[in-house]
This record gives sequence, structure tokens and C-alpha cells, in this order.
Amino acid sequence: MNADDRNMLARGRVATRLPTQDLDRARRFYAERLGLEPVDERPGGLLYRCGGTEFALFKSTGAAPGTFTQMGWEVDDLDAVVAELRGRGVVFEEVDAPGLGTKDGIAEVGGNYPSKGARGERAAWFRDSEGNLLGIGQPIV
Repeated sequence: MNADDRNMLARGRVATRLPTQDLDRARRFYAERLGLEPVDERPGGLLYRCGGTEFALFKSTGAAPGTFTQMGWEVDDLDAVVAELRGRGVVFEEVDAPGLGTKDGIAEVGGNYPSKGARGERAAWFRDSEGNLLGIGQPIV
């Protein structure tokens, strides 16, 4: 029996929760800009599924900090995804920080995904209608 077999959390599924101050505005953003529709909803919350995982938007009186990546997608073709989302009006962040910079909204991040045999990642970030910072990444193999 390995450590994962003994650890109940290691067998559990992980789901992200993102705060929204205006759930209707967020629903429109995720539908119109990202092409995503909720698979379930309840008062104060929307549930989405992507690639076998889930995330939820929930009504909150607090504001998203937007100072770090709160959720990210791993994709096979970053350029195609960025182009599609730009066509829907998504604005990508431009970053100019020591060790991390973007060119046309896309950065190369060395050292990410070594467990996947990658030497790094190409990545892009954008904010949703509520200020949540979301990322998209593609391993560089």
C-alpha cells in the first residue's frame, strides 16, 4: 500500500471556488467570453465542469484579490486558445517582472511541469468580470 492509498485526501477530487460580487455578470462573462455554461446551479452559486474537473462561482461580499493565479487550465495549443478567447473579447495581462515577462500576452516559464517531462510552460493570464486572475498553460516538452 503506497502513501496515496492511505491518504483519503489524495483520493479525493479537487474543485476550485471563485468569489463573485455579481453572479449574473459573472455568468454572462463565462458564457460569452469563455464559452462555458454551468452544469448545475443553486441560489448563490454556479457549478462548471471542464476536462473532468469542477469549479464553482459563488456569491460573496468579499472581493477577489486578483494578485495571484486563482485557477488555471492546461491546454494543448495555447496560441489557439488565446486567439479564440481574444476573439471573444478576453483581454490578457501583460507582465514585466524580474524573471517573468510576456510578449503579446504570453510568457515562457522555465522549470514548470518537470514531473510531466516538460522543461517549462507557456502561459497567459486574464481576469474574469469579478477580478479573479485566471491562467492558461501549455507544457513545453
